[in-house]
Amino acid sequence: MADSDCKTHDSQTLVDGNLLAAKSFAAAGITHMFGVVGIPVTSFANRAVSMGIRFLAFHNEQSAGYAASAYGYLTGKPGLLLTVSGPGCVHGLAGLSNAAVNAWPMVLISGSCDQADFGRGDFQELDQVAVVRPFSKFSAKATDISQIPNCVFKVLDQALSRRPGGCYLDLPTDVLHQTVSQSEAESLLAAAEKSRAKPQFPSVESSLIEKAVSLLRHAERPLIVFGKGAAFARAENSIKKLVESTGIPFLPTPMGRDCCRMRTSSRLRQRGRLLLPPKWSKDVKFILVDVCEEEIQLRKPCLGLAGDAKQVLDMINLEIKDDPFCLGKSHPWVEAISKKARDNVSRMEAQLAKDVVPFNFLTPMRIIRDAILGVGSPAPILVSEGANTMDVGRSVLIQTEPRTRLDAGTWGTMGVGLGYCIAAAVASPDRLVVAVEGDSGFGFSAMEVEHSVKLTLAVLLVRDSYCYGFLVETPV
Repeated sequence: MADSDCKTHDSQTLVDGNLLAAKSFAAAGITHMFGVVGIPVTSFANRAVSMGIRFLAFHNEQSAGYAASAYGYLTGKPGLLLTVSGPGCVHGLAGLSNAAVNAWPMVLISGSCDQADFGRGDFQELDQVAVVRPFSKFSAKATDISQIPNCVFKVLDQALSRRPGGCYLDLPTDVLHQTVSQSEAESLLAAAEKSRAKPQFPSVESSLIEKAVSLLRHAERPLIVFGKGAAFARAENSIKKLVESTGIPFLPTPMGRDCCRMRTSSRLRQRGRLLLPPKWSKDVKFILVDVCEEEIQLRKPCLGLAGDAKQVLDMINLEIKDDPFCLGKSHPWVEAISKKARDNVSRMEAQLAKDVVPFNFLTPMRIIRDAILGVGSPAPILVSEGANTMDVGRSVLIQTEPRTRLDAGTWGTMGVGLGYCIAAAVASPDRLVVAVEGDSGFGFSAMEVEHSVKLTLAVLLVRDSYCYGFLVETPV
C-alpha cells in the first residue's frame, strides 16, 4: 500500500481519504467501477482495486458513463463512474443524464479542487455540485474525511430509492489527503453502515388494487403496456401471469419486449408513444403503475398505483385470483388485435424472406436474428444503436429472455454502443454480447473496441456500412 494512503504516526496506523472512500464502497458491496483516472483520483482508483473492486478504464468519460448507467440497469445495483475534476466531471454528465432520464441507478464520482483554493482559479476549478444538479437526484460533497463513509452510502442508497436515477459524489483533493486513525476509520464505517436505510417504495392501498381490477374487468378494450421499468423491477413473471390469466393483449416498448415472450398473436409491433389522441381514444382510462408518486401526479391518469412494479402486479394477480376473469380468444377485441398482429408479422416475414444483394437492411437483419436465436440459452444481450439500424432492428431482432436488449432508450442517446457492450459483458459474463451498430453510432465510441479486446470480453460487433455490407469483429 502506498505511503500516501496508509501512514504510521506515533505507532498509530493512519488511513487517508482515498483508502477510506475505497473501503466505504467495498463495504457497500460495490464490485465494479468504470472511468478515466487522473489527478486527483488516481490514488482512490488504486485503493479501490486493492479492496477488490474491478476498475474498468475507458478512453473517455462519455463511454464510461454510458457503461455505468447500463450496468445499473442490468444488475439492479448502482453503476459507478469515476472522473477527474472540471472537464472530467462535465464529460461524465453524458452518462449521468442518460441514467437520470432512463431511471437507472448510477453514481458519478468526481474529484474536485482543494476547498481552500476554490474561487482562486485553481486547476480544473468548477462548482461541480451545481453543474450536475439538473441530472442528479441527490448530490453529496464530503467536506471532511469524517463525512466520506456517510456520503458514499447515501449516494448509493439514493440512486436506488423510489425512482432509480443518477447521483453525484464530490471528493475534494484536500479531503482525499486528510487522515484518520485506523480505529477511527473503522468507527466511521460502522456508524455510517448502521445509519443506512433500505431503499423505500410507496405502498399501495388494497382499495386501489380492487379499483384497478374492476376497471380491467369491465373494460371493453383493455390493453397492458409495459417497458424497461418493469424489466428493471424484475416483473417479467408477474406480467406473464397477468396476461395469461386475463387474456388481455399487451404492448411492450422496445426495451420491455423481452419481459413477456409468449406464444400469442396479441403482441403489437409498434410503440406506444404519447398517451394522447389520436393514437389513443379520447375516452381511454389509464391505470398508471409507477414507483414515483410525482410522476403519477404529472401524468394525471384515471388511477395511479405508486409502488414497485413487481409488488403492484403481484397484488393485482392475487386480487384477480379470488374472482378470475378472462377475455378469451373469441373476444372481439382480442380477435381484432390478433388479426392485426398476424398481418403485421406476415408482411414483415415476407420482406425478410427475400435475399437482397447488395444488402438492404432486412436481409442482414434476418441473418443476425436467426444467428442470435440459434445461440439458445442463456440468450445473447443485444446492443443496438443508430437511426435506421436500431429502428429496423426493433422490428426484426427478437429477444427471448429478460433484460437482453439495450438501445438508445428513452432519450434516444447515440454513442452508447460500445460502453453498453462492455457493461453487458461485465454484468453478464455468461452471455454473449452482440452489438448491431449503425455507422454514425459506432463512430461515437469506436475506440472502446480496443478496450474490450484488452479485457478479453465476449463481444461480437456487427457494423453496417450504409447497407452495403457488414463488418464482423471476431469475439475475443
